[in-house]
Amino acid sequence: MPEDVQPKPAPAQPEKVHDAPKKPERPTDELVKAKKIAEEYLNGWKRAKADYLNLKKDSAKREQEIVQFANAALIIELLPIYNHLKLALKHAPQEQKSHQWMKGIEHIATEFKTLLSNINIHEIETAGKTFDPELHEAVAKEKIEGKEHGEILEEIQPGYIYHGKTLQAAKVKIAE
Repeated sequence: MPEDVQPKPAPAQPEKVHDAPKKPERPTDELVKAKKIAEEYLNGWKRAKADYLNLKKDSAKREQEIVQFANAALIIELLPIYNHLKLALKHAPQEQKSHQWMKGIEHIATEFKTLLSNINIHEIETAGKTFDPELHEAVAKEKIEGKEHGEILEEIQPGYIYHGKTLQAAKVKIAE
């Protein structure tokens, strides 16, 4: 072959025209299967989210209970001081009650009571109530005519409730 002869170019092939995908007239099995899988994933995600929110609520509740428990331990240590302060005021001589220092001590007792109330601690009522073993501890019994069995006659030591639970039972004398 002579050098100046060039090979013939190959005949041009017609370009392929891509047809647009045809829309199926009915859902195919693959589409139905994909929808089911997507629905399962969505339901699983919803359950996981609900579980997570419940876990957060439970954790917050547990944390609050731990704080309350820690506070209760400290409060139990402080209550005898408050009880002694109230007892000292109760037994103060009448002639001393008008002194300024005595009014200061009364003010301290009032502030202490307000503090306890602010942290949701309340005294258990005893006067004229019926004995309740969840709230009261009977330390003495006495037969008195005209009094019903189990009626509280006297409070020996006050009791306290903290967030609706008995922190310290009231010690009482009851009628037999």
